Amino acid sequence: MKSLKILKEEILEDGIIDAAEVKEIESIIYADGKIDKEEADFLFDLNDAVSEKANHSSWKDLFIKAISSFVLDDDDSNGEIDADEASYLLEQIQGDGKLDDTEKALLESLKKTLGVLPESLQKLLN
Repeated sequence: MKSLKILKEEILEDGIIDAAEVKEIESIIYADGKIDKEEADFLFDLNDAVSEKANHSSWKDLFIKAISSFVLDDDDSNGEIDADEASYLLEQIQGDGKLDDTEKALLESLKKTLGVLPESLQKLLN
């Protein structure tokens, strides 16, 4: 199986994420059935690199599904975003200095699922 670094290099050769690449990303990051921090970091890095480009629509769907799973499907705070997870999301979203459409859709999806976001994340949507 490819490393995340090699996969990222291959995807970024043309600067966009197509449908086949989304399927490849999904198969690799879900190989063990869950999303870990390294995989979440990879997704945010990839998203920052292709932000606002003509990516396949399934990229946004996978990003939201995987990052939501990372923060909501954990042993420490299952089904909610704890303070550490909120800080992580805030740091990752603000890492490139802008809230892009994919990140905004992630926050809106999390808000819809949870009913309310931690204040630091809600401020990004206001």
